[in-house]
Amino acid sequence: MPHSQAELARELLQHEHLSMSAPSKPDRFETARLQKAEAIIELGHDPFGQRFDNHESIAAVRPRCPEESGTDGEQVRVAGRIMLRRKAGKLRFYDIADATGNIQLLFSRGDLDDAQWQLMSALDLGDLIGIDGCLRRTETGEISIFVKQLTVLCKSLAQPPEKHHGVTDIETLLRHRELDLIYTEGVRDKLLLRSQILDSVRQTLRDQKFVEVETPVLHAVAGGAAARPFTTHHNALDIDLYLRIALELHLKRLMVGGIERVYEIGRVFRNEGIDATHNPEFTMIEIYQAYGNYESMMDLTEAIVTNAARRVLGSNDQPLVLPWKDTTIDFTPPWPRRKYADLFEEHAGCSMTDSAAVQAKAREEAQKGNIKQEFIAQMDAGHVHPDIVVSEVFEACVEDALQGPVFVIDYPASICPLTKRKQDDPNIAERFELFIDGMELANAYTELNDPKLQEELFRTQLAGQDEEDSMAKMDHDFISALKVGMPPAGGLGIGIDRLVMLLTNSQTIRDIIFFPLLRPEGQPKPAN
Repeated sequence: MPHSQAELARELLQHEHLSMSAPSKPDRFETARLQKAEAIIELGHDPFGQRFDNHESIAAVRPRCPEESGTDGEQVRVAGRIMLRRKAGKLRFYDIADATGNIQLLFSRGDLDDAQWQLMSALDLGDLIGIDGCLRRTETGEISIFVKQLTVLCKSLAQPPEKHHGVTDIETLLRHRELDLIYTEGVRDKLLLRSQILDSVRQTLRDQKFVEVETPVLHAVAGGAAARPFTTHHNALDIDLYLRIALELHLKRLMVGGIERVYEIGRVFRNEGIDATHNPEFTMIEIYQAYGNYESMMDLTEAIVTNAARRVLGSNDQPLVLPWKDTTIDFTPPWPRRKYADLFEEHAGCSMTDSAAVQAKAREEAQKGNIKQEFIAQMDAGHVHPDIVVSEVFEACVEDALQGPVFVIDYPASICPLTKRKQDDPNIAERFELFIDGMELANAYTELNDPKLQEELFRTQLAGQDEEDSMAKMDHDFISALKVGMPPAGGLGIGIDRLVMLLTNSQTIRDIIFFPLLRPEGQPKPAN
């Protein structure tokens, strides 16, 4: 049995040597670092460290450094990762960083005994260390800690990126997000800002008395959205299940049960493509408010987004303007509310009720590559509802022109099976989508609460469609819940990833997801 942490570390290192057969044999860099780990053990230390109590963040320590060079400040204790190192005679300069910032360390041969100097000599870039020392400015005015005691907290066995160039291969950064977080400037700050945005969203909803819940990820019926699900199998029950494609139906059942203001922030899974704004696994928030409607949801959406923008700005006094690409977005409310039909006529050049003109426009857009030719063939064969053609033309002609923030309201009812119709026009659904720079950020309805009409719309929507392409599957439990009685309500869904993209000026969803989905390394692309 080992008698010390150092002896235990030696046994673990020896086991690592024995277990590393080709092709995972250590390269020359890792071998050199393993040798230094052995040297640390010889000095009586554990190269992978122990708890390090009572240290402070670097950000908290830096302001307390004396202004005058050469004046001793207070004794401090910090911990961080070695990012840079250099030497000048009998002095060694190291830069370490923690989650709050960085600071320079100064090791002087006169301040350290032989054992501590040898311990310092066994360090490499990327190692995690603890420091006890005195705050002082160097002659050049650099805030520094003059080291009195060094503690090794973790020996890094991986060679860091070249210090002047970092990691430049995007795929490497995404596969090894830990390297991206450590060595790419701004990445960690942006991903931490995501957490701040989520906290702001929750705070806005807490202030309005909404209750956060968790609903099942595994569904027996893939419903609530137009999407292809991921399928799995539960062995004990011997049934197929689906990773949820939406949060909607369970949340509505909770509203039936008396939770009148309810929401969930959760992961949603859709077995579809990957691009700048889509990842098969993403984060959504869905919110339901009893006795509201889609206008209530517009007010709530403005509050959620503007409060999150203020959190990003860090001030309530600044104009609500944030950078986006090569321009800016002004989030100052109230935002315009434009009718779907008016926007369609403005950008497509025809009324959406003129079927012949709409079909002609669809063919025109197909020639430009904005609508698939397969869709045109189905349209010409009479297999597509006229409102679906309208929807395709809207996507092709209108959405990219919407700078926003702008609420697009009053959609064709036939493409909104979960939405209440307008009392004075049953062909129009009380639905809105929020667009910013052509990107859909939010989708909301006045919720349909008539169980018979809902069941009929489900059946109509499913008729003649492939199972994987159905807008919403028939969920009999949901229909049963509606029969109990669901209050009139507004419902809202916001894509959290897209919200974070907009508020952090990120051009791809991969930049604001901690671990985006990638093809396994070395696996070839599928043949077309």
